[in-house]
Amino acid sequence: MRLSMLKIAAILASIGLIFLAYVFISIAYAGDLTHQWKSPAFSGTGYSAHALTIENQEFTRKAALKDKKDAAERQLIRDAANTNLSKFMKNVESRIYAQISKQLVDSMFGEDAGTSGTVTFEGTTISYVKSTDTVELTIVSPDGSSTVITVPIGDFTF
Repeated sequence: MRLSMLKIAAILASIGLIFLAYVFISIAYAGDLTHQWKSPAFSGTGYSAHALTIENQEFTRKAALKDKKDAAERQLIRDAANTNLSKFMKNVESRIYAQISKQLVDSMFGEDAGTSGTVTFEGTTISYVKSTDTVELTIVSPDGSSTVITVPIGDFTF
């Protein structure tokens, strides 16, 4: 009897498994398998955006390289202008211009001031004409353009 009970339990378990398998198999559906390319270069879908993205990356990289090269060139120019010799030459040039302007002011307004005068320095001509109440200073650059400065006399009060 015990053996028959085991057989009945085994048969019921088998029937239960078959029933469960039937239930799960009947609700499982299959669909068509379709392949789609993910790369727009192969599928064509979204290819223009893909091509524009690549073009933008190339353009940005080229612009960055050009900017880096230009920055390096500007740094070389700044380094060359910042040497001790360059600083010395700028200082000497500044003092020469200051001395020329001092002499010009002395000749216009000093104790032995003249009524007119002209000086030419590196292609630039500076001339002045003194009247009773003004001094007219004319600066003519090498390209021919001129600047006229009129300075009143006697109004210098501080």
